[in-house]
Amino acid sequence: MTELVTDGLSYWALQSPGRAAIVFDGTDTVDYPTLDRWTDSAALHLAAAALHPGDRIGIIGDNSLEWIVSAIGALKIGVVVVPLNNRFTPEELRYLIEDSTPCLVLADDAHRDRITTAVEGSSIPVWRLEDFAALRHERHRKVARREDAHPDDITQIVYTSGTSSRPKGVIFTHRSTFNLVADFAIAEPAFRPGARIIYTLSMSGAPGLLWHILHPLTRGMTIFYERGFDAATTLHRLSAERIQIHCGVPVLYERMAADPEFPSADLSALELATIAGAPAPMSTMKSWLTKGVTVRQAYGMTELGGISSINPEEQAVSRPELIGCGTVFTRLRVVRPDGTDCDPDEPGEIIVSGPGIAPGYWRNDHAYSAAMRDGWFHSGDIGIKDADGIRVVDRLKDIIITGGFNVAPSEIEAVVAAIPGVIEVCVVSAFDPSFGEAPAAIIYTEGHLTPEAVTEHCRAHLAGYKVPRRVIVEHTPLPRMASGKIARRQIRDAHPELEKQTQAAG
Repeated sequence: MTELVTDGLSYWALQSPGRAAIVFDGTDTVDYPTLDRWTDSAALHLAAAALHPGDRIGIIGDNSLEWIVSAIGALKIGVVVVPLNNRFTPEELRYLIEDSTPCLVLADDAHRDRITTAVEGSSIPVWRLEDFAALRHERHRKVARREDAHPDDITQIVYTSGTSSRPKGVIFTHRSTFNLVADFAIAEPAFRPGARIIYTLSMSGAPGLLWHILHPLTRGMTIFYERGFDAATTLHRLSAERIQIHCGVPVLYERMAADPEFPSADLSALELATIAGAPAPMSTMKSWLTKGVTVRQAYGMTELGGISSINPEEQAVSRPELIGCGTVFTRLRVVRPDGTDCDPDEPGEIIVSGPGIAPGYWRNDHAYSAAMRDGWFHSGDIGIKDADGIRVVDRLKDIIITGGFNVAPSEIEAVVAAIPGVIEVCVVSAFDPSFGEAPAAIIYTEGHLTPEAVTEHCRAHLAGYKVPRRVIVEHTPLPRMASGKIARRQIRDAHPELEKQTQAAG
């Protein structure tokens, strides 16, 4: 017998039957008992497909109650949930399908054609997510709690680009999920029964099902779950619903601060506001501070359970650039290549140890062994530690973080290199006023290739946020290092115009 990631929902359904579990898009309220019954019905519906504990199901769709209900229903019968990125092309989705080998894929009508193309040639059935809506009113049949589950049974596989052109499937278990919840319940008092939290982003990554659904449901909180992000709507929700917790990427805070209603919005209920995914502009932090809201820089990645450290509130005003040094049970260090700790103000790699770290990559033990060494996860980020905490200053790896999404340059480079006439290509980050960073492609060709042709090709093969926002065509070879590798940093430095506003890719 073990703790299960669905136990919190069942517990609060009994303890607080009148409490709202989810308020969807501001209009549809689902209390804890209703959500517990609905997910029981979803579990039985999925069981009819002869699914067994350990089998995988993929889920793709826009934000909806049916997405959450089907996922929790799967977890109740021991099925592993694989959130699929709803912005991926069929080509990108096909790799995730081939790697995770789901027995079933759930898709809403908006994404059905895309996923049908991705599973073409396989025997994987595709079910409609919308069909789970009718189960809300089905006569209740209780699903027996799984007493044979093990703490290390896999519950989710969340894919992330990482540092290569192929995404890696990050594994979450009952144990790692519970550890994450317990750690932050102790470290951050805002995560408490009855507290109100809002979520506006996609369900495809760790911030979705793990951080903003299972985490608050385990704590007995109320989730204001939005169909999507709209600055004016979210700002209104924070004010009118007296939201107490908001966790987001910089672009969300920037757009709300730019909204005409921001100066008059009542944000006095907001107790915890974290910003992660990329370093936050100080101007944005100051805008919220003028409203009496201390936005705290957080640090994490999918492998770390989403967030592994938050800048303490008492120093978030004086040192807003810091990310803290971990939590009650999670430790962060800054080390040299030989693993020894850096001196104060000496740059080094950030490594993390703690109970919420993912226990592995799906079918990729080699990659996990390379990242997890002697109990410490090597992030690939460069930081500087002083007496107050750690500041992230650079990345060992050349990942581009655009609007909170990780983009691997090598993936884009592979797509661009397939264009006839492209001899060399290097993808680097460019400044973007909306998303912090965006991809830029520098191409060497001896032909008549146009930036517009490159952009159109990328649109056909990549998710929108991966499409280069700047394309620079050159007619001389790109510089290389002595090792023969393209000199990425030299190329970036040779194009200072990339620090200026980028053109839209559409």
